[in-house]
Amino acid sequence: MEPTDAGTPAGGDCFVCGKHRQGDHVEGGVIYSDDLVYAGHCHLLAKPDISLGWLMVEPRRHVAELADLTDAEAAALGTLVSRLARALRQSEGAEHVYSFVLGDGLAIPHLHIHVIPRYPGTPREYWGQRVTEWTGGPRGDADASREVSDRLRRHLTGALPPRGGR
Repeated sequence: MEPTDAGTPAGGDCFVCGKHRQGDHVEGGVIYSDDLVYAGHCHLLAKPDISLGWLMVEPRRHVAELADLTDAEAAALGTLVSRLARALRQSEGAEHVYSFVLGDGLAIPHLHIHVIPRYPGTPREYWGQRVTEWTGGPRGDADASREVSDRLRRHLTGALPPRGGR
């Protein structure tokens, strides 16, 4: 699908673009948003709880893959991912932070970078992509994920220069 001027794919809606339009009403809250990038807590997607601190970082513009980013978008995404990783360690007590892109643009055709903390005590069999499956770590509902988002947003205050924030 070709992006429209509004950033959503022509002929359909995009879950990620729709999430961006919700502003502060989005599940889990907005951690950071400006003209180029967006960060928020991962949604529950009808599950009773979620691994707390599981973040999604996305370009504001509707693009499917890393290769579709402008240099400015790529730089902004990389900076935000790095600062969120530091915030997860310093604010939430993560001992390690994973970041990765999964998918081929079919299920959710909008690039999204997973930023996921691994907390102390996580069994080795849950390290890596299985870290969110561990039920022994911090988990919570939408309210708990919003609290994490609020702490991370406060932690980032002053760390990211404003670029026409939304």
